[in-house]
Amino acid sequence: MRINIICIALLQCLLLGCNEISKNTVQVPEQLRVSEGFQNPLGFYDATPSFSWKLSQTVKNQIAYKIVVASKPELLPNQPDIWNSGKVTSNQSTFVKYEGKTLKSRQNVFWQVQYWDENDNLSSWSETAQIEMGLLSNTDWKAKWVKIPDPKEWETTQYGTRLFRPQYLRNDFKLDAEVKKARLYITSKGVFQAQINGQKIENDVLTPGWTPYHKRIETLTYDVTENLQNDKNSIGIILAEGWHSGRFGPRRRWDTVVAPPQVICQLEIEDIKGNIKTIVSDKNWKATRKGSIRTSGLYDGEVYDANFEMPNWSQPNFDDSSWETVETEDINPKIQLFPKKHAPLKNKMELQPVELIQTEDNSVLFDFGQNMVGVVQLNIPLKRGDTIKLRHGEMLDANGELFTKNLGSAKSVDYYIAKENKVVTWQPTFTFHGFRYVELSGFNSAFKPEKSWVTGLVQYSDFEMQGQFKSSHPKLNQLHSNIQWGLRGNFFDIPLDCPQRSERLGWTGDAQVFIPTSLFLSETHAFWSAWLASMREEQFTNGGVPVVVPNFTGKFAQAGWSDACTIVPWELYFRTGDLGVLEDNYAMMKRWCDYHTSEATNHLSHMSTVGDWLQPYSQQKDDRRGDTPNTLISTAFYAQSVKLTMKAAKILGFNEDKKYYEQLLDSISIAFENEYFNNEGKIEQPYTPTQTGYLLALGFDILSEEIANKAIHHLLKEIENTDNHLRTGFIGTPLLAPVLDKTGHTDKLFEILFKETYPSWFYSINQGATTMWERWDGYTHDNGFADRALSFNHYAYGAIGQWMYERIAGISPLEAGYKKILFAPMPHLKLNEASGSYESQYGKITSNWKFEGSDFIYNISIPPNTSAKVILPFFSDTANLTLNGQTPVFDKEKNTVVIDDLISGDYKIIYKNAR
Repeated sequence: MRINIICIALLQCLLLGCNEISKNTVQVPEQLRVSEGFQNPLGFYDATPSFSWKLSQTVKNQIAYKIVVASKPELLPNQPDIWNSGKVTSNQSTFVKYEGKTLKSRQNVFWQVQYWDENDNLSSWSETAQIEMGLLSNTDWKAKWVKIPDPKEWETTQYGTRLFRPQYLRNDFKLDAEVKKARLYITSKGVFQAQINGQKIENDVLTPGWTPYHKRIETLTYDVTENLQNDKNSIGIILAEGWHSGRFGPRRRWDTVVAPPQVICQLEIEDIKGNIKTIVSDKNWKATRKGSIRTSGLYDGEVYDANFEMPNWSQPNFDDSSWETVETEDINPKIQLFPKKHAPLKNKMELQPVELIQTEDNSVLFDFGQNMVGVVQLNIPLKRGDTIKLRHGEMLDANGELFTKNLGSAKSVDYYIAKENKVVTWQPTFTFHGFRYVELSGFNSAFKPEKSWVTGLVQYSDFEMQGQFKSSHPKLNQLHSNIQWGLRGNFFDIPLDCPQRSERLGWTGDAQVFIPTSLFLSETHAFWSAWLASMREEQFTNGGVPVVVPNFTGKFAQAGWSDACTIVPWELYFRTGDLGVLEDNYAMMKRWCDYHTSEATNHLSHMSTVGDWLQPYSQQKDDRRGDTPNTLISTAFYAQSVKLTMKAAKILGFNEDKKYYEQLLDSISIAFENEYFNNEGKIEQPYTPTQTGYLLALGFDILSEEIANKAIHHLLKEIENTDNHLRTGFIGTPLLAPVLDKTGHTDKLFEILFKETYPSWFYSINQGATTMWERWDGYTHDNGFADRALSFNHYAYGAIGQWMYERIAGISPLEAGYKKILFAPMPHLKLNEASGSYESQYGKITSNWKFEGSDFIYNISIPPNTSAKVILPFFSDTANLTLNGQTPVFDKEKNTVVIDDLISGDYKIIYKNAR
């Protein structure tokens, strides 16, 4: 709704005069980034990167820029030998495409940028940033895959799977000149930890991560210059099964596994004379399975026996004469070795126990106070022969004992076996657990348990949590915390559905509902882009997309889940402004729409779906699937995928495609309305009317305006029939807030949001939740655990976080990437204040409001090179409203006040007598 435009010049002169830019001020571009936000990347994957930077806070807008790229830093800025953009008249400061020659493997380039501000003042050159490429082609590898020879008789687990005891591999080499630069290129079929001369390389966890291994395996590049020494050197690698070879997934690898782990590495060393020496994994390496890590699996945990420790095994002069000679294997040209597209897993936080609970069976329970994902680090006094056992769980049962029923077959147990009397510091290397509580047993009775014995190492992919939200309502703040921890716990190299039980898969349905919220909370642009690359690789030849990525479930697709292949690319583009996301994924989106069409009759889709997963009070035989008709769900998502592909076609300039999808969308919409809705806007028999049925129709804008206006009343009636509680599952719940909001029923949404009784967001908080749960009533104080006590760390219902940022705090994008920002907070009587911030591509956006007595005080911050629109409720006489001390020009309509075209800067709005 556009009511009036406040003149930019007026705002500059009257409202921001105190902040006018001096022509003598020296401005410098800040926070230089390439592609999906990488800063000075090493081992980079993108041979045609894009460039982004931020403007100084005192700058309002950019009118032009210049980028220079060179092979040496001393050539910048005046002698760029790789690319010189020249002065480009443009306000674009994000995702500027590189137009020089395609970068090559190992190439190291340096770049700078400068810009002209709104007054045509030229900034100083930025600091020099750099990009170093990884190995981009299989032909760059001279190394071979290596592994220990397969035994004649395999050990097996209790599940009948082959036991791949971790391998220790090593190789010695000599250097006769001082090292100038050294790079270790490495990856594995499995997970690895690398060491040089006894020093661990980096602090990454469970590298290289998880991709469709039959198509692509990610490689890591490490700077090991400082790890090397003159004369003798050694490289050592510990290799475990991980996702590639271990028992993993509900329908795969429960029987015999036939793919032992392997590793490949290439150490390239340049000395000060310019000579290059390359050390590769080959037949000269030695290996053993007799190391201290006896077993290690992602589900079952790790066994470490200090009696098998091999001191100095990765250092020179170690006697490996009893070790075996490795087997080698050539690189398969059908499987691409390619640099990792997002940051690896790391230990990101440490938690200390908040409580120690002594039990009667010579064990002790530690409560970390927060459901988390990672491992426990021990720091404990031990006697020789002690076997420390660590059991992990998210909850305690009625007897105060560790609850593990919801873990399925995942044992989630770690062991440490002591060799001598001493204080031991140890943590597992090749496993992870979801837990709040850990039970420790096996310690010597001579020692009294202390909280300091354990530390919780919180692990997730190495991105930063950047969104902030706070309100005057404690439970709303706890909900935000739970959503944050749900993200931390499940963004584990890929977006998992849950991190604790014998599943932990990349379910597409969970991902597509949560991506907008995740992008408010965290810097996950690269994380999502990398997962989309896996999705493209897993797309079937018929255009279908699996329900989990990487695919573990066979060749079938499901509506509402597989539609992530259109929803995730669109949301990622719209919220970052990265056009490359649409360019990379458009072909996948088109093929998916074609598949939808092949599953439709008369424009009604008959694709299978798991339904509105975990809808409360479902009347179905399988009560997990919800009551909303499957064909209604599948046809609604058919329409939504076609719409998003149409929008992508428009953005990319594919006009013929746009016309085709417009016509197809019209046909689907007409068929949908005629099939499921009567003339009064009601879902009619034989179809069951549900909240989700109406939400899909209204949220995806499938109905005609006349029928939509009538359908709203039927939706409200369905809600009123449940005493204003939600009756929505994974599919419907994310649409509840935006639909009630846009149809003018925000008060109804607040009533649902603030419900304390089942089912509601606050209900699980009242039961002690510190993360988002898979079921609203997975546990209750009155009844204990649900019959199907599932995951207590499941992020899907955290999708409400999007609305908390957009409408409680009041921040959302009007144009892609927040080039134009909408500030539209919706104050509520139960809230005295709320605030939020988001670190956009252009800078930090903040929105803070509160009531002081009867006055409404609203502060916002608009980053440089953007603009904004403010929409506020119409509280009282608009003569009582001031903007930075001035009375702005505005108008009112439908109980709102609109102030448009605000430029970057800080604004304070005071609305007197608003309450």
